[in-house]
Amino acid sequence: MAPHEALVGLGANLGDARAALRAALDALAALPGCRVLACSSLYRSAPVDADGPDFLNAVALLHTPLAPAALLAALHGIEQAQGRARPYRNAPRTLDLDLLLHGDHRSQTAALTLPHPRLHQRAFVLLPLLELRPQLQVPGLGPLAAWLDGVAGQRIERLPPSATT
Repeated sequence: MAPHEALVGLGANLGDARAALRAALDALAALPGCRVLACSSLYRSAPVDADGPDFLNAVALLHTPLAPAALLAALHGIEQAQGRARPYRNAPRTLDLDLLLHGDHRSQTAALTLPHPRLHQRAFVLLPLLELRPQLQVPGLGPLAAWLDGVAGQRIERLPPSATT
Protein backbone atom coordinates (compact mmCIF):
# COMPACT_ATOMS: atom_id res chain seq x y z
CA MET A 1 0.00 0.00 0.00
CA ALA A 2 1.26 3.50 -0.83
CA PRO A 3 2.21 5.57 2.24
CA HIS A 4 -0.41 7.88 3.70
CA GLU A 5 -0.48 10.56 6.33
CA ALA A 6 -2.39 9.54 9.42
CA LEU A 7 -3.23 11.58 12.49
CA VAL A 8 -3.32 9.78 15.82
CA GLY A 9 -4.65 11.16 19.09
CA LEU A 10 -2.65 10.27 22.20
CA GLY A 11 -3.94 10.53 25.75
CA ALA A 12 -3.23 9.24 29.24
CA ASN A 13 -4.40 10.05 32.75
CA LEU A 14 -3.06 7.21 34.92
CA GLY A 15 0.49 6.67 36.12
CA ASP A 16 3.26 8.68 34.48
CA ALA A 17 1.20 10.04 31.58
CA ARG A 18 4.11 12.01 30.10
CA ALA A 19 6.28 8.87 29.97
CA ALA A 20 3.39 6.89 28.48
CA LEU A 21 3.01 9.39 25.65
CA ARG A 22 6.78 9.40 24.99
CA ALA A 23 6.78 5.59 24.87
CA ALA A 24 3.77 5.62 22.55
CA LEU A 25 5.55 7.97 20.12
CA ASP A 26 8.58 5.65 20.15
CA ALA A 27 6.31 2.67 19.49
CA LEU A 28 4.57 4.48 16.63
CA ALA A 29 7.95 5.28 15.06
CA ALA A 30 8.92 1.60 15.38
CA LEU A 31 5.90 0.33 13.41
CA PRO A 32 6.95 -1.20 10.05
CA GLY A 33 7.51 1.54 7.50
CA CYS A 34 6.12 4.28 9.77
CA ARG A 35 7.67 7.64 10.54
CA VAL A 36 6.47 10.19 13.07
CA LEU A 37 6.58 13.43 11.08
CA ALA A 38 5.42 15.74 13.87
CA CYS A 39 3.82 15.82 17.28
CA SER A 40 1.75 18.63 18.73
CA SER A 41 2.37 20.27 22.06
CA LEU A 42 1.10 18.51 25.14
CA TYR A 43 -2.27 19.64 26.44
CA ARG A 44 -3.77 19.08 29.88
CA SER A 45 -7.51 18.56 29.72
CA ALA A 46 -10.37 17.61 31.95
CA PRO A 47 -11.97 14.23 31.25
CA VAL A 48 -15.01 14.47 28.98
CA ASP A 49 -18.08 12.44 29.96
CA ALA A 50 -16.01 10.76 32.70
CA ASP A 51 -14.44 11.17 36.11
CA GLY A 52 -10.80 10.86 37.04
CA PRO A 53 -7.61 12.86 36.89
CA ASP A 54 -6.80 15.30 34.10
CA PHE A 55 -5.46 13.88 30.86
CA LEU A 56 -2.31 14.71 28.98
CA ASN A 57 -3.07 14.75 25.26
CA ALA A 58 -1.29 15.29 21.97
CA VAL A 59 -1.71 14.46 18.30
CA ALA A 60 0.95 12.76 16.18
CA LEU A 61 1.29 13.01 12.42
CA LEU A 62 2.49 9.75 10.88
CA HIS A 63 3.65 8.67 7.47
CA THR A 64 2.49 5.05 7.21
CA PRO A 65 2.12 2.30 4.63
CA LEU A 66 -0.37 0.54 6.92
CA ALA A 67 -4.01 0.40 5.87
CA PRO A 68 -6.46 1.95 8.36
CA ALA A 69 -7.54 -1.38 9.93
CA ALA A 70 -3.93 -2.54 10.27
CA LEU A 71 -2.89 0.77 11.84
CA LEU A 72 -5.81 0.60 14.27
CA ALA A 73 -4.77 -2.93 15.27
CA ALA A 74 -1.22 -1.69 15.82
CA LEU A 75 -2.50 1.17 18.00
CA HIS A 76 -4.47 -1.30 20.11
CA GLY A 77 -1.33 -3.43 20.46
CA ILE A 78 0.65 -0.42 21.70
CA GLU A 79 -2.09 0.38 24.22
CA GLN A 80 -2.16 -3.19 25.45
CA ALA A 81 1.63 -3.31 25.79
CA GLN A 82 1.36 -0.28 28.10
CA GLY A 83 -1.27 -1.91 30.30
CA ARG A 84 -4.44 -0.37 28.85
CA ALA A 85 -7.51 -1.83 30.49
CA ARG A 86 -11.08 -1.21 29.32
CA PRO A 87 -13.21 -1.90 32.40
CA TYR A 88 -15.95 0.50 31.24
CA ARG A 89 -16.57 3.26 28.67
CA ASN A 90 -14.41 6.36 29.24
CA ALA A 91 -12.53 4.75 32.15
CA PRO A 92 -9.25 6.38 33.21
CA ARG A 93 -6.39 4.94 31.18
CA THR A 94 -2.65 4.45 31.06
CA LEU A 95 -2.75 5.13 27.32
CA ASP A 96 -5.37 5.91 24.72
CA LEU A 97 -4.52 5.98 21.02
CA ASP A 98 -7.22 7.02 18.55
CA LEU A 99 -6.92 6.90 14.78
CA LEU A 100 -8.37 10.29 13.88
CA LEU A 101 -7.67 10.51 10.16
CA HIS A 102 -5.99 8.31 7.57
CA GLY A 103 -5.49 10.35 4.43
CA ASP A 104 -8.91 11.07 2.94
CA HIS A 105 -10.15 7.58 3.84
CA ARG A 106 -13.75 7.37 5.01
CA SER A 107 -15.22 4.31 6.64
CA GLN A 108 -17.97 3.39 9.02
CA THR A 109 -17.76 -0.13 10.35
CA ALA A 110 -18.26 -1.67 13.78
CA ALA A 111 -14.49 -1.58 14.32
CA LEU A 112 -13.52 1.76 12.75
CA THR A 113 -15.12 5.04 11.80
CA LEU A 114 -13.01 7.52 9.83
CA PRO A 115 -12.78 10.39 10.27
CA HIS A 116 -13.06 9.78 14.01
CA PRO A 117 -16.71 10.58 14.80
CA ARG A 118 -16.04 12.96 17.72
CA LEU A 119 -12.80 14.66 16.70
CA HIS A 120 -14.58 17.98 16.13
CA GLN A 121 -16.37 17.82 19.53
CA ARG A 122 -13.31 17.43 21.76
CA ALA A 123 -10.98 20.33 22.51
CA PHE A 124 -8.21 17.87 23.44
CA VAL A 125 -8.29 16.58 19.84
CA LEU A 126 -9.27 19.72 17.96
CA LEU A 127 -6.61 22.07 19.35
CA PRO A 128 -3.60 19.77 18.81
CA LEU A 129 -4.89 18.84 15.34
CA LEU A 130 -5.15 22.50 14.38
CA GLU A 131 -1.70 23.15 15.84
CA LEU A 132 -0.27 20.62 13.37
CA ARG A 133 -2.59 21.43 10.45
CA PRO A 134 -4.21 24.89 10.87
CA GLN A 135 -5.99 24.70 7.51
CA LEU A 136 -7.15 21.09 7.89
CA GLN A 137 -10.25 20.16 5.90
CA VAL A 138 -11.91 17.00 7.21
CA PRO A 139 -14.10 14.89 4.93
CA GLY A 140 -17.70 15.43 5.96
CA LEU A 141 -16.84 18.30 8.34
CA GLY A 142 -15.11 20.90 6.18
CA PRO A 143 -12.62 23.33 7.74
CA LEU A 144 -11.81 22.02 11.21
CA ALA A 145 -11.20 25.52 12.59
CA ALA A 146 -14.92 26.24 12.11
CA TRP A 147 -15.66 23.87 15.02
CA LEU A 148 -13.61 25.77 17.64
CA ASP A 149 -16.55 27.70 19.10
CA GLY A 150 -18.26 24.41 19.92
CA VAL A 151 -15.46 23.34 22.29
CA ALA A 152 -14.83 26.75 23.88
CA GLY A 153 -16.31 25.67 27.22
CA GLN A 154 -14.07 22.61 27.64
CA ARG A 155 -11.20 23.04 30.09
CA ILE A 156 -7.86 22.63 28.33
CA GLU A 157 -4.38 24.06 28.78
CA ARG A 158 -1.51 23.97 26.31
CA LEU A 159 1.62 23.08 28.27
CA PRO A 160 4.87 24.97 27.72
CA PRO A 161 7.35 23.53 25.19
CA SER A 162 9.59 22.19 27.96
CA ALA A 163 6.72 19.84 28.84
CA THR A 164 6.42 18.26 25.39
CA THR A 165 7.14 14.61 24.79
